[in-house]
Amino acid sequence: MTVSQSDFRAALLDAKLPVPDGLRDSNDAPAGARFSVYRNNVILSLTEALETAFPLVRKLLGAETFARLAGLYVRAHPPSSPLMMFYGEALPDFLDDFKPLEHIGYLADCARLDLAQRQSYHAADSTPFDPAPLMGENAEQFQIALAPAVRILRSVWPLYDIWRYNMQPDAPKPQPTSQDVLVTRPEFDPQVHLLPSGAATWLEALSEGQELGAAVNTALATHPDFDLTASLGLALGAAAFSDEKTKDCA
Repeated sequence: MTVSQSDFRAALLDAKLPVPDGLRDSNDAPAGARFSVYRNNVILSLTEALETAFPLVRKLLGAETFARLAGLYVRAHPPSSPLMMFYGEALPDFLDDFKPLEHIGYLADCARLDLAQRQSYHAADSTPFDPAPLMGENAEQFQIALAPAVRILRSVWPLYDIWRYNMQPDAPKPQPTSQDVLVTRPEFDPQVHLLPSGAATWLEALSEGQELGAAVNTALATHPDFDLTASLGLALGAAAFSDEKTKDCA
């Protein structure tokens, strides 16, 4: 008897299901015990992959609670790719609807920050942006591209402060406020930055192809306190821009 892939996969991820009928070992005997060991190893490997991918979420929940969460997530969202570095992309949305942990309202955004750092780490390299042309008369007409490793997160929670408090020693306790976060990768490892007011809107406008002047106006429309000097200085210092698609539209 041939075991269907769907039956095998379902039994592999659900310990309550029996070993699929017809599954035999190398001695042509029922593969019950060996299948159980294999099933446990698969769940353990996927759980360990999630622990590596979501260090902030694991820190917030503790090892035991995270392991239980991971077991539920693995069964609801089995891998669609053999590349474990991309596994867990659905965890933030999973947490948005996960009732047992809904009292930790910021948890899903923390998962998004973990995921953004991993995506940034694996993003393509790019040529660093040369800011010299911004000193010219036509600076407002420049289109500036974001580097492939850039990720922008908006949160109603103090996301940056939560990350810093849990992942860096001697960081101050988070205060109740909303925070936007920028993730960049200047060299080898991603870096997390707190964005000033309106900077997320400005960067997103640039990413959509708006010229520098138009992007500034877009930011000012919703954030009158937007500070271009501070935002541009942060973006340049964090290597948020790339030369590969930047152009002068004059």
